[in-house]
Amino acid sequence: MAGLVARGEVSPTQLVDDAITRIEKLNPQLNAVIRYRFEQARSEAAGTLPDGPFRGVPLVLKDLVCYSAGEPVHEGMRLLKEAGWVSPVDQELSRRFRAAGFVVVGRTNTPELGILPTTEPLAYGPTHNPWDLSRSTGGSSGGSAAAVASGMVPVGHANDGGGSIRIPASECGLVGLKPSRGRVSLAPEWGDVFGGLVCELAVTRSVRDTAAVLDAVAGPVPGDPYAAPPPARPYREEVGADPGRLRIGVQTTAPGGVATHSDCVTAAEAAGRLLESLGHRVEASRIPALDHPDYSQKFVLVWSSGTAYDLDHYWPSRLGRSITQDDVEPLTWALAELGRSHSAADFLAAREWLQSNSRQVAAWFEDGYDLLVTPTLAEPPPVLGEFDSPADNPLRGLFRAASLVPFTPPFNVTGQPAISLPLHWNSDGLPIGVQLVAPYGREDVLIRVAAQLERAQPWAGRRPLVAA
Repeated sequence: MAGLVARGEVSPTQLVDDAITRIEKLNPQLNAVIRYRFEQARSEAAGTLPDGPFRGVPLVLKDLVCYSAGEPVHEGMRLLKEAGWVSPVDQELSRRFRAAGFVVVGRTNTPELGILPTTEPLAYGPTHNPWDLSRSTGGSSGGSAAAVASGMVPVGHANDGGGSIRIPASECGLVGLKPSRGRVSLAPEWGDVFGGLVCELAVTRSVRDTAAVLDAVAGPVPGDPYAAPPPARPYREEVGADPGRLRIGVQTTAPGGVATHSDCVTAAEAAGRLLESLGHRVEASRIPALDHPDYSQKFVLVWSSGTAYDLDHYWPSRLGRSITQDDVEPLTWALAELGRSHSAADFLAAREWLQSNSRQVAAWFEDGYDLLVTPTLAEPPPVLGEFDSPADNPLRGLFRAASLVPFTPPFNVTGQPAISLPLHWNSDGLPIGVQLVAPYGREDVLIRVAAQLERAQPWAGRRPLVAA
């Protein structure tokens, strides 16, 4: 699309009008875009857009974290929706998206505060998977994933605190890269989110597009608490570059003893064989540090503390009032209560423990491995409704989530880059993602190998049931 605009073959207005037509046609079935921004987008497309690499390309923003000054953000919360909360600030990421030439056409659905790996908030209702409308899109970037997979737009903003880019990419047949910690700034609202677990980027349909988006938005802001090492060259130039002969470990058994569905094992093992056929040294392996029995408890302690911070400080300071149990979903309140039960010393001790464990994970790579391959998820896309958390069992959805996503949270903890690729579809026609993980700061290696896999086993021709 950007190339068409640059060559004068289409105008930004045409691209935006076409995206609006597709959203109006498909969104009633999918409920991916919860807030339209059509008139503003048309006005911006007809005006003077920045001469960036994506000039005129329509984009959706996930309704979580990536704020735009003067525009509503609800983060899946009925409370913010009813209050009509409007952000007073621009996030650096939203500014960089605009500077790249993107035109935002809408905001996409997300679970309340991005907590669950499915997109079914009470505030806006469920988003449906375009491959099977009875299935989840994943979360918490499920709205963006459904919008991109169905062809409403080519790129959807997404963020990831425990797998929220990679999970919906896997369930919707997309490319989803979680960059290294500090690669994309969270300024000005945050230095980090939840102790450095959260990263920002996008979901797309190709490795090329993901690399180019990363080029457009990466880089620190003065005062950021940390920054990833700068790349040797633009990430777009890594697409098609020879990765050399790498040593790659394949792990299909999930951390913590969670059962892995045979479809997901098949997908990862097939990816390993494909990598071997491409000249890499591939072997079954396992990272022992991820099997420590305290791992999940420490992660949940940090995450629940962050939820308590959201309800007790961040949103009350912006709304001018306290938040009560009636204002949020049962799971959100129960998770905040869990966070409140820990002391500040408990929180810091958990972070220290996770950081120490991260060094042990890093040591596996230092021992000679260039990449790790795993299933992205432990099972195919679940049926909608499986994560419901009733008032009498408010943590039910969290426990259900643990059985789905054992492979993704560890690399939010370590800060390493990880990408989900749509390399497999099961007998029901559902996409099954494969995750590749590289050492910290080595998105270049991930992109080279991901592009190599895409050339060897293309997925561009696959289209879901509900598609433009």
